[in-house]
Formats: sequence, structure tokens, C-alpha cells
Amino acid sequence: MFRRVAVVNRGEAAMRLIHAVRECNADGGPQWETVALYTDVDRDATFVREADDAYCLGPAARRPYLDLDVLERALVETGADAAWVGWGFVAEEAAFVELCDRLGVTFVGPGADAMRRLGDKIGAKLLAEEVGVPVAPWSRGPVTDLDAAHTAAASIGYPLMLKATAGGGGRGIRVVHSADELTDAYERTSSEAERAFGSGVVFLERLVTGARHVEVQVIADGKGTAWALGVRDCSVQRRNQKVIEESSSPLLDAEQTHELKTSAERLALAVGYRGAATVEFLYHPGERLFAFLEVNTRLQVEHPITEATTGMDLVKAQLHVAGGGTLDGERPAELGHAVEARLNAEDPDRDFAPAPGRISLLRLPAGPGVRVDTGVSEGDTIPADFDSMIAKIIAYGRDRAEALARLRRAVAQTSVLVEGGATNKSFLLDLLDAEEVVDASADTGWIDRVREQGRLRNTRHSGIALAAAAIEAYEEAEEAERRHLLSTAYGGRPQVRHAGGRTIDLKLRGTGYRIGVARTGPRGFTVALDDGATVRTLDTELERVDAASARLLVHGHRYRLITGTHGPVHVVEVEGVTHRISRDEGGVLRSPAPALVVATPVEVGAEVEAGAPVLVLESMKMETVVRAPFRAVVRERSVSIGSQIEAGTALVRLEPLGDDETQASTADDAVDLELPAPAVAGGARERADRAL
Repeated sequence: MFRRVAVVNRGEAAMRLIHAVRECNADGGPQWETVALYTDVDRDATFVREADDAYCLGPAARRPYLDLDVLERALVETGADAAWVGWGFVAEEAAFVELCDRLGVTFVGPGADAMRRLGDKIGAKLLAEEVGVPVAPWSRGPVTDLDAAHTAAASIGYPLMLKATAGGGGRGIRVVHSADELTDAYERTSSEAERAFGSGVVFLERLVTGARHVEVQVIADGKGTAWALGVRDCSVQRRNQKVIEESSSPLLDAEQTHELKTSAERLALAVGYRGAATVEFLYHPGERLFAFLEVNTRLQVEHPITEATTGMDLVKAQLHVAGGGTLDGERPAELGHAVEARLNAEDPDRDFAPAPGRISLLRLPAGPGVRVDTGVSEGDTIPADFDSMIAKIIAYGRDRAEALARLRRAVAQTSVLVEGGATNKSFLLDLLDAEEVVDASADTGWIDRVREQGRLRNTRHSGIALAAAAIEAYEEAEEAERRHLLSTAYGGRPQVRHAGGRTIDLKLRGTGYRIGVARTGPRGFTVALDDGATVRTLDTELERVDAASARLLVHGHRYRLITGTHGPVHVVEVEGVTHRISRDEGGVLRSPAPALVVATPVEVGAEVEAGAPVLVLESMKMETVVRAPFRAVVRERSVSIGSQIEAGTALVRLEPLGDDETQASTADDAVDLELPAPAVAGGARERADRAL
């Protein structure tokens, strides 16, 4: 038995283990202690505060969660006698399991041999073929160089998938449609996997088009018993990164579900597996065919939906079998339906670029059938060094319709502001309302296809968001005037500098707007919105609820707002739809997130076309290209390659060429501002009251 469990992970994963240990302790079981292993950027993070003990691994930039020497020192110095890894980092690193064995530390997971045989994507495919699990055509081994990749690709046929053996989380994987694409993708995929996972080994497999992604959750005790608990559908993905998951799969019948479960159990038993694992498949609904993908020899991010439908706590089960326990009795049956959405700090308007920062507001949902797993609290900072997860929102219902309805309500109820960053909340709401998600017809490539068609780009209430941002900018200027009056009055010479109305230049999705704001009462404002074609005047009334929440009355229509300002950027959420609005700074481009400058494609003085790259940033191991919003000359660059910058940092200053920069946005950028029409005044009394 063990007593002190080291958490070789961070954030939401670490909190998941801490909660499970506390439940076991409260239930009268063995009294375990948790030790959080953290880096410098997480010194004040929630999971560090909540653990019984904590140990600093050093700077996050040195990637200590992947450094076995650093981890060995941490395990020894903390006196840990067990290690729980969750998902990511060394969760599927057999060398770490061997390190634990050498130190006499219980690894909460499979043995090193089982992990190598199943966790290696290539070895697992070979084993799957041996035990009769269906496998799609593939390279039957690694492709060690570009020539080998082209040879294998010619044999398999295009389109195909290029995958890193150590990849995960949507990284280290690319779709390839031709030999020319393969040449570029091979180097990029290999180097990306080397940076992110420490191994650049890749292989090829046939792309199953129109496929669904289904996976089987397994728990095994290493003593001859393996339970396949449920089948999850994870088809709603963006660039191979899961966004929404559900259990059970809405497509499979009882016979198909049984087939998948028994296949997964055979794989686990073939290697004497102990702990939690996930066996992943692609499923083609038209042909009713399955193709084995891989085995994840760890707990999955989306495990809560299986817990919701089976009632089994998988983390406590991991601890149980790691301590020598067995799986006894009947395996838990599935009941009802559960759906999960991942709330991330990323900006859908910037092609989902990571958008980390300090969380200034965090209000999470509650109510019947709703569970939230998170590793952050209000005031915490989401660092740029790790993934952008804020929370997982899980909804359970008696059937799929009820589960989806509860998830829509829960996501809409969530309020979060990231200083200098953004979230994918409104994107999730769009997804949950999409017909293809409702009728369960979305395949793994659906999001990417419809985004290219202009769908899932929510611009509702854009006009209201612009009006709210303009009012906030006006109030900021008014507050500055008030402070000036009071400071000069203190010296005996009060000076008043007040303008009853102001003109404010704002940008939304690359399009410039000139907005006039005038105060008409304690809470009333007249807003004149000029989009370059027409000027529309709004009579508004702003009612503040607190520092972040408000209600805006526009021509008799009431809108709920969540607002936050960080530097020149206003984040305005209107009825759940988020808009990032920036003040026009005369061609200054700013960093959307904390990042590292990795490339400067153009020099100062060079001319660039609209859409041309001017800088390349790296944040959370992902590259973000900063593009010129209009045809311009690069007049100034404030950063250089290798610079570590914060969110909102001024990067370059562009001087527009030809037409005014506000005209440079494409037709796709233009949005319908959807402003409500003014109420028609009735009799003389009503017109007089309105005038007053």
C-alpha cells in the first residue's frame, strides 16, 4: 500500500486526483496525502494550493514534467511512494514507469511492458491485427525518412493520415491529400512531435473519410479481469482535437457496441493490463465498418462522461487496482446519456489561437445533471506554457435530448473573462445548436469543412457589442475627467474638461467603425454608429449589475452583457456571444496572447498586402501567424525573434497604402449589425416624454 501520492500533472488533471483522494479519505479508506509537482508559472495555481504538499520542479520553459532526472529528484525529496500521471506529459512514458519501479514508487497505471506494447501506436496496431481487431491499411511500421514515407503512401493510397507515434491532443497528426503535401507535412509533423513529445517518429495510415470517432473505456486489474465500461463518441473535432464528446454513441446498435467492448477487453488481457485505458476506433456508418486507431494507456480527458453513465469513479478505480485490488462483482451497466464540452482559452476569431491570461471573472454553472471539472479559480492565470483548458462542462440526462439541453443551459450560464485573452464559449453554443450535432450526423472533419464555408462564426449582436464597447470607452474618458477635476480642486484651482459627446473609433473583426456617444442621463446614452455606409442612432440605457455584468436596454430590447477591458481591447459578451473589439490605434498590431516571437517574415520599410504574414508567434506549442489587416508599409517593429512577450504587447505599426485601412476588410469580414429598430412614438404626450 502507499501513503503519499505525487501528482505528476497540473491544472484540471491534478484537481481530479485531489478530489478522488479526498473522497477516499472521507469514506474511511486509507488516509492518503497528495503532493503537487508544479512549475514556476503555477506557483499560485489552484491545484498547488489544494494539495497537501507541493514541490517546485523549476522553470516551465525547461519542460520539467518531461525530464526524468527532475522527476526522480522530486519523488525522492517529497517522500512520495506512489505517482499518478493523469493524461499528457509522462502518462504514456514507459521509462517513467521503470523509474518508479527502481525507486520503489507505485505507478498508478500499467506496467512498463504493457504500456510499451499498447501505448506505442505502431506496436498496438500489430497486436490488434494479431487478436482479430479490424485495422485500416497502414505503413505497418515507422517511416524513417521522406523517401520511405512516399513509398508507403504510394502503397496505401491518398488521402492518408501522417501521425506521430508519441502524438496526442490533436498535435503530431496531419491529413495529406497528395505527394506534394506529404513532403511539407512530413517535416512539420516530425519536428512538431519532437518539440511537444520528445519523439519525432511518424507513420502513415489510410484516411477513412466521413468517419466517426468512437472509443471504448477499459479498466483492468492486471489479474485476469478487464471491464469495457462504455463506448464514447468523440466525432465533433476541430483539426483532430476533440471539442464535444458523448456517451454512449448515438450511432451504434447493441451488437456493434458489444463487438467493440469485447475487442477492447481482448487487447487489454493480451498484455496483462492494469489500470485505465482507452481503445480508439474509426467507424464508417455507411459501410458499418470499424478501423482500429490506437490505445491510450492512460485516463482520457473525456472520462467523466463514462463516469456519469456508469456511476463508476475511474480515478478511484485506478488507485484501487494500483494498490493490488481486484475488479469484483458485476461490471457497471450504462444508464442515460452524458455530453461534455471543453471550455478553452482560445480565440475562434483568430483561428482558435491560444489566448491565455489572468482569469478576472469565473462563474461556473450548476443545477440538475451538471458537473464541472476545472483546475483554475478566479484570479488564477492560464500560462502560455501549457494547454488552454479552463474547464470541462459535463451534462447528464435520462436521454440524449435532455443531456444536450442541459449542456446548452450550462454553457450559456458560464461566465468567464480572460484578461487579454478569449474563450470558445460562443463557439460551443453554436456547435450545440447546429443541426449536425443535434441529429448526430457530424463526422470528424465536419467542423473544419463548415468553418471554411463560413458557418460556426457567430456574429450575432455585433451592433450591440459595439455600442456597449463605445459606452465603456466614453465612461473611461469621463472618469479621467472626473479624476482631473478632483485632483485640481484639491490644489484649490478646479479645472473642468468635459465633453458631452465623444467620437470613438473601434474595430471588430478587421472592420473599422466610427461611433458617437453622448450621455443623456445617469444611465442613458445616445449612440450613433457609423459603419461607413449608414449612420444609425440608438437610444440606450445601461444598468450595471457589478463590475463585469450589466444589462443594456436598446429601443425597448434588453440585452445581458459581460464586459471586460484590457488595454485597448474590449471583450463584450452579449447574450452568450463573445466579441473582441479593439480601439483603433492607427495600424498598431498587438499580440493576442503571451507568446514567443519565432519569425519576422518582413523587414521594416517593406510593403505588405492585406493578409500577408508580418510576424509568427508561438504559444502553448502552437504557432500563430499575425497578418496585415490591410495593404500597408511596415513602419516600426517593436519585437525581435526570441522575444517573450505578454498579451497586448505592441508588435508592429503599419501605415496603410491606398484606400483607408478601414476599407481593407474583405466581404467575409462585414457583418450585419442586427440593431433593433427604434420604437415609433405615439401621441403628443409620448413624443414629449421621449424628447425630455
